[in-house]
Amino acid sequence: MIKIDNLQKIYQSGEMEVAAIRKLDFVIAENEFVAIMGPSGSGKSTLMNILGCLDQPTDGQYHLDGNLVSSMSDDELAKVRNRDIGFVFQTFHLQPRLDAVRNVMLPLRYSAVDKISAKERAIAILKRVGLGDRMSHRPSELSGGQRQRVAIARALVNDPKIVFADEPTGNLDSKTSVEIMELFTQLHQKGQTIVLVTHEREIADYADKIIHMRDGLIEEIEHVQKVNRTARVS
Repeated sequence: MIKIDNLQKIYQSGEMEVAAIRKLDFVIAENEFVAIMGPSGSGKSTLMNILGCLDQPTDGQYHLDGNLVSSMSDDELAKVRNRDIGFVFQTFHLQPRLDAVRNVMLPLRYSAVDKISAKERAIAILKRVGLGDRMSHRPSELSGGQRQRVAIARALVNDPKIVFADEPTGNLDSKTSVEIMELFTQLHQKGQTIVLVTHEREIADYADKIIHMRDGLIEEIEHVQKVNRTARVS
């Protein structure tokens, strides 16, 4: 699904060059659940932006589903972001004047799906994430966990090949964080590829694989043991 070769991102700061990420190499397979973990300034958010086709690397290659991302036009990248990628953010990014159904329908405005089918799809996804009784509520009428569920439903409405989640539990309490991560686990078990950025070990432990980053480099790629996940959930 994702293949990274010698990936680098360098920012110019006056006469100085600052390397946000340096010579990264890794692969993420279809239906993997991967966490990218590291302290602030480690490069994980920069990497997420590149993986999500929101930014371009300075050097190296990024293949997404067999396609070289750097060779795509702006229009092709926009189609990939809308069709193949779902995004979940820490701050939800919901439209305050729209109810849950219409928020979830937003990505479908740029597709060939008609309004009736788009609404039916949004309703089905909201039921799937446990919000069948909150579909007519606006974000201000929902709890933090419910708003994140709406955001997850919106990320899933186009049936993306991969979901990127950037600190999805950062604004949630511990109990709600567990509920959201269990939802991600259920989605993964049904075949969804998920890449999650976090600085919290207990969140990263939900993944099958953890990419540990520091100072723009990969320190370690850790495979999480199932026995550890079972112990955590129980």
